[in-house]
Amino acid sequence: MPSSSNRAVAAAPLHADHGAAAPGSSIAWLVIGSGVVAALHVGKLPPVIPVLRTELGLTLVQAGFLLSVMQVAGMLLGVLAGLLADRMGLRRTMLLGLCLLALGCALGATASQVSLLLLARMVEGIGLLLAVLPAPGLIRRLVQGPQTLNLLLGAWGAYMPTGAATAMLFGPGLYAALGWRPAWLLLSGLTLCWAFLIWHKVPADPARSAALPGPGWGGRLRQTLSSAGPWWVALAFCVYSGQWLAVVGFLPTIQTQAGWSLGVAGVLSAATAGANATGNLAAGRLLARHWQPGHLLAIGYGSMGLACWVAFSGLVGPVGQFIALLVFSSVSGLIPGTLFSLAVRLAPSGHTVSTTVGWVQQLSSLGQFAGPPTVAWLVARQGGDWSPAWWFSSGCCVIGLGLACLLQRRLR
Repeated sequence: MPSSSNRAVAAAPLHADHGAAAPGSSIAWLVIGSGVVAALHVGKLPPVIPVLRTELGLTLVQAGFLLSVMQVAGMLLGVLAGLLADRMGLRRTMLLGLCLLALGCALGATASQVSLLLLARMVEGIGLLLAVLPAPGLIRRLVQGPQTLNLLLGAWGAYMPTGAATAMLFGPGLYAALGWRPAWLLLSGLTLCWAFLIWHKVPADPARSAALPGPGWGGRLRQTLSSAGPWWVALAFCVYSGQWLAVVGFLPTIQTQAGWSLGVAGVLSAATAGANATGNLAAGRLLARHWQPGHLLAIGYGSMGLACWVAFSGLVGPVGQFIALLVFSSVSGLIPGTLFSLAVRLAPSGHTVSTTVGWVQQLSSLGQFAGPPTVAWLVARQGGDWSPAWWFSSGCCVIGLGLACLLQRRLR
């Protein structure tokens, strides 16, 4: 699934903070765990959509907005949240985000109307942005040595598919045993417990002794948005993230309609979402072996379009559809892994890396916000037939392939 928040890396020191002893990689894993806990709030919804459609009268389009509304904060506030984290401190920002996630989750558990559930998801969206944004910078502060740092940042890149897949795997069982409302309250409590661990174990933010070098935030923003590279990377992320969430977010619904039981559909959906992490990790290894970024992007977009066509063209049965969707998710993981690397390489200057990645995050969130409702609307117009999903995916992939060519030429 699309990954956010690497924009804090550029603002973090290249070595451990000298005001406190570097606690090492063990505490950095707690920070990575915060991302996984935050991603649980993304993955908790798809398995319960069939239940919400019965209990609250949720329409398919409303379900699409529930999936995407968590991206509103990133869509509108990505760069500004980066500036906030720099001013407040990375640890404090993460704690605030985790607390907002817990609050939104508890509000959602008590919601009796779709509008209240949407409001709760918006609160969770702000919490998600603030919880994951500071993590790369915190990891960079906590560890020394480039090999350990690269390992941990690589592990961080898989936080979203790991957390979302975990929620989609264990969610159906918890919902069946406890009910979805108590299960969400349990997740709210887990999030607060993780916030306590971060508060207790992660060293406090260092005092701001001096202003950051380079131009001010307005100058960095103008420099970034006047350059073509950041725009192309951001648009490429937009057309990837929109179609990925539009398909993966509805997987339990798609697979129950295909004849799988709700429990089996949850397992298959979790496997599909989690497979995206393999592509993220593979992208880093292939780039290190000097594969061309444009070629990796072309493989990713081409595989997404072809696999989505196979899954929703009606040519295969439920098993074939699952295999096609597994390919759709796993190979597409090459795209975010490559694009985050390009965001750093194509930033206009060393002072604009965080601003560039923040802009990429904003357009990624725009795609995730628009994709699920668009596909849900198209499917509803077709009377529940999911063939429009591959129409939408094909259009996104054609745009993505064009952007891959532009980005490859930019690197020459």
